[in-house]
Amino acid sequence: MYRKVALSLSLILLILNCQFLKNAQINEPKTHPEIQREFRAAWVATVDNINWPSSPGLPVAVQQKEALELLDLLADNNFNAVIFQVRPQADALYESELEPWSYYLTAEQGEAPFPYYDPLEFWIEEAHKRGLELHVWMNPYRAHHPKGGEVSETSLVQTKSELIVELQNGYWWFDPSLKETQDHGVEVVMDIVKRYDIDGVHFDDYFYPYPSYNNDEDFPDDKSWNEYLSNGGKLSRGDWRRNSVNQFIKRVYSSIKNEKPYVKFGLSPFGIWRPEHPSSIQGFDQYDVLYADAKLWLNEGWVDYFSPQLYWPINQVPQSFPVLLGWWNEQNHKNRYVWPGISIGRFEGEKQADEILNNIMITRGMNPNAPGIVHWSIGPLIGNDSLQTELTTKPYNKKAVVPALSWLQNSSPGIPDINYEFSENAVSITIENDEKELSNWIVYYKYDEKWSEKILSKKQKNFGLPYTVEVPAAEEDSLALPVVLFLKEVQVTYIDRFGIESDASVQILNK
Repeated sequence: MYRKVALSLSLILLILNCQFLKNAQINEPKTHPEIQREFRAAWVATVDNINWPSSPGLPVAVQQKEALELLDLLADNNFNAVIFQVRPQADALYESELEPWSYYLTAEQGEAPFPYYDPLEFWIEEAHKRGLELHVWMNPYRAHHPKGGEVSETSLVQTKSELIVELQNGYWWFDPSLKETQDHGVEVVMDIVKRYDIDGVHFDDYFYPYPSYNNDEDFPDDKSWNEYLSNGGKLSRGDWRRNSVNQFIKRVYSSIKNEKPYVKFGLSPFGIWRPEHPSSIQGFDQYDVLYADAKLWLNEGWVDYFSPQLYWPINQVPQSFPVLLGWWNEQNHKNRYVWPGISIGRFEGEKQADEILNNIMITRGMNPNAPGIVHWSIGPLIGNDSLQTELTTKPYNKKAVVPALSWLQNSSPGIPDINYEFSENAVSITIENDEKELSNWIVYYKYDEKWSEKILSKKQKNFGLPYTVEVPAAEEDSLALPVVLFLKEVQVTYIDRFGIESDASVQILNK
């Protein structure tokens, strides 16, 4: 009875104070706790139907169901980004006038989904509903994969044959040295950037192909190399190849920034630049074999984030995860983000969880101001309840916001446009800013003296808070009534497209 009386009295007081509550909104600098910042992403591969869709030619309803299950998986496990492969072999998992519909989508290259939908548009919309960034993952030079169906009449192998060479193991590859190759690649990237509400563009480790794709023989670019020499070229063949890739990477970055500077450009190269860099490291030489000078790209700041594929076990000394991460950090002269890629399917069971958690915690320790991890791939998370539990009860036990692009924008974007409505039992909060301005919005709230927060997607316009909540009494007193806590303050901010948090709209209650 006493409990009911106390609650009734508190509600009466709150109702009487509603006239004051409505006039209590103020704007002031943030006084709430800092929100956690961390990039938590997973790759979703479409090439060879590795992750999505599960096979080519599935009905549209099944494709969409599978996509929603993957996005729900990431959101439920407190990830905040998905890296979605939209161009696996110079084709498109989106509406394009430049390249054909993907074989991996419809089982017929050049054939649109039926009934029609745009998979990329669908993925963007559904990712943003769940508070996830969506980065489009593109292979810049692969023109045909041996498991990509027959080379069709719509394939760029046919329509742009002058740019493409055949390798010996079923691959077809753009010649990176050709200006026309670069022009086409930039055009494809910018077509997506201009037409879709994406959050990032992502390249992986495929530049000049791995030697095994051509039976360990040299890349067949004699024609373009001889033309270069005949025009007075002075570079060595290796430097000439690297320079072609370098110019392309630089051009992609500047093109994106000129159009939509908040769209991130990320790269995920092979994890080793060159053997003996640093001295204890041994392994594949991407600089001399893939002609990828990834160190230069990071040195020059031609990326917003850099995700070297550090896929080896932590205790594997010749490819040590912390040693390589530390070395890449030393190359980060422009203070971009170094968010390593890790292989989460390398182990199973307890060893799997232990390795992943160590990857995450080492990265947090070495990059404390802006940690982040990209998980290869989403596949080992699917149906893996034990791993999901390890993540959500330990390093990912609460949601986090993607670190800001502070070198592009560091001033407050202003104050959110908030509408507060007061009912008998709760306050309802509505953000009225245009969602195109937002990545997320955040409600900080204080019951008595304890702050909590809720990170909301830009699609979720409303959030409600009751005036009172009950919490259990002290464990040692099992007969005590629950403690009633009163809502005292609400602060609302938003995260803009650069990741900068706004000043707070502040609502004082219980005056």
